[in-house]
Amino acid sequence: MPKVAIRINPMDETLIITGTPQLYNRTTTARMIWTVCVWLLPAALWGVYLYGMGALKILLASLIASLGIEGGIGLLRKESTLQDGSACLTGLLIGMLLPPTVPLFIPILAASFALLVVKWSFGGLGKNWMNPALAGWAFVTLSFPDQMRTYLFPTVVRGVDAVTSSTPLSLLKNKLFLEGVKGASPMEILAGAGFPRSLMDGTWTDWLNGKILEPLGILLPPGYIDLFFGFTPGAIGETSAFLLLVGTIALIGKGILPWQVPLSVFSVFGTLVFLFGGLPYGLGWGAGDVLFQFCTGGFLLGAFYMATDLVTSPLTKVGLLVYGAGIGGLTFLIRMYGGSGEGIGFAILFMNVFVPLLNRFLAPGRKG
Repeated sequence: MPKVAIRINPMDETLIITGTPQLYNRTTTARMIWTVCVWLLPAALWGVYLYGMGALKILLASLIASLGIEGGIGLLRKESTLQDGSACLTGLLIGMLLPPTVPLFIPILAASFALLVVKWSFGGLGKNWMNPALAGWAFVTLSFPDQMRTYLFPTVVRGVDAVTSSTPLSLLKNKLFLEGVKGASPMEILAGAGFPRSLMDGTWTDWLNGKILEPLGILLPPGYIDLFFGFTPGAIGETSAFLLLVGTIALIGKGILPWQVPLSVFSVFGTLVFLFGGLPYGLGWGAGDVLFQFCTGGFLLGAFYMATDLVTSPLTKVGLLVYGAGIGGLTFLIRMYGGSGEGIGFAILFMNVFVPLLNRFLAPGRKG
């Protein structure tokens, strides 16, 4: 009699039974979640370095609220779930998604909504149909728009007013749609608006151009180094593309994050930006700045750490690719033509709604 493996679909508790051969993996759900937390910490701590102790207080408030709510629910249910790490991950992600200037009640409220409404009202880990951290972020974003639009320039950028209401994307939105600025790239518009740059950006850009890129016929404009390392206003944990990429490479290498989702998100979003992203700027077809769009608006944090949530993403490889393509397409539409400068958070939440349908219609057919 052939051996079988039984897997439970966390969305509807149906059993998926497959025959031999089987692959045994010692990695538990808890170990996977705690590993993600560990690799997110460098980007979170970098945000504390950039934006100061206020950022640390927000991260701690979000973490303490998440762990406290999870622990309280465990006491009521007489079954502790703190050890699985999901509450810690939710709290960490919420803190990383918030601006470093918000009042402390906002991370507490976001964590409460994420844990009580989105996660436990549906039965706990594996039962929620929406990403809890993103849902908590969306709740406070819609409820407190003014507080969620106030940012800080990093401490390494000197000679500027520390508080700002503009991230690079939001400033571009204002220049394009309110002032009608056309005929320039995103970086040229930011430079024309006097958007500050760090000293390191100028030094490293000159070195890269002089030593490596210029002999190849390539020239890197000023500003991208700041975007890559996070020397720009933004949410606490979203600005350092470098640290987010390091963590992602490690997690994909360990087989913890599914590669299909980010591949699909990047491919669709990048293609659309390249082909059509220059049109709002008056630059024509095929003139979109893909690198700028990848490094801004929390795109990397969303594509690598939010969209890949195992509970709220499809079960099949084809489903993961379709899911990622939807996120990439929606992010492009929202960024270019919607009211939100970022887009990817709402795009992921929108596609979460369709995951049960993707699981149903893209499930492998029966054989035999």
